[in-house]
Amino acid sequence: MKTMKRSSLLLIGFSLAATLLPAWSAGQDKAPTNKQDPAASAPKGQRVFFAAHSLMWYAPKPLGELAEAAGIKDHKLVGVQSLGASKTLQHWNLPEAKNQAKKALKTGEVDVLVMSPIQFPDAGIENFVKLGLENNPNMRFTVQISWGGWDIDNQDFPKGATNKVDRNKTPEQLKKLYERNITAAEAQAEEINKKVGKKVLYLVPSAQAVVALRTKIFNKEMPGLASQAELFRDPISHPAAPLETLNTYLHFAVIYGRNPVGLPMPSLLKKAKNEAWDDKLNRALQEMAWETVTNYPFSGVVAAKEK
Repeated sequence: MKTMKRSSLLLIGFSLAATLLPAWSAGQDKAPTNKQDPAASAPKGQRVFFAAHSLMWYAPKPLGELAEAAGIKDHKLVGVQSLGASKTLQHWNLPEAKNQAKKALKTGEVDVLVMSPIQFPDAGIENFVKLGLENNPNMRFTVQISWGGWDIDNQDFPKGATNKVDRNKTPEQLKKLYERNITAAEAQAEEINKKVGKKVLYLVPSAQAVVALRTKIFNKEMPGLASQAELFRDPISHPAAPLETLNTYLHFAVIYGRNPVGLPMPSLLKKAKNEAWDDKLNRALQEMAWETVTNYPFSGVVAAKEK
């Protein structure tokens, strides 16, 4: 009799567990709600390919570190195709013999393709979506909305480029900095998803996160960062370690629908060996990434409401 009761309880427990498993998996229209519960089951590891320019090509390996730290098994970096200052269309137009992105998608063994066009719309995005879905109907596609080089809106790229960039911008100036490219990105994402008939393409709000971070620095609300200039290595706006870290958290949150808060400091920040860039800064970057992603409908990620 005791054995039967114990078996019944186990069955009930398994049933409850099944209803609580994360919903974020390839081919679904929405990412899961997320509450940072260490006991929650980790989502399924994804096979990821990056078609990147220099504002993103540091992210692939650290993304794997985050997945491992979060207990996500079988995360796989399928490959990286790197082209400096590239449109996604340039990745698409690479000769077949050199086009690792196309080769990977044709195998049907990629779950997520991550792209980083300079400006929108970019015909290469839709081309890759079509090819990917032909070979894996459950594929997802994430697209980084990059911050502008030289502090200009990428709609104007490279017009306005200069070696003298004023990084001490006010919140009002920052709010307008990338507006037009963000609007164009959203319009293309909506159009592609409408054509496909379901949500397969999600936007990574990197430009918006840069605005939020620079605003906090301007208001002296960001631990470890005293000036907006600390975020960049050069006038072109290649990111320094704190911005690389923030952007990698954004990609992690969009791909896995998981809150990065509480994960250990990634190697990107550790290797910088800057005493001011400590655990407090890392935590603040994690919180900012999650807040930015969950407040942005085009990311597909929704935070669970506190009860």
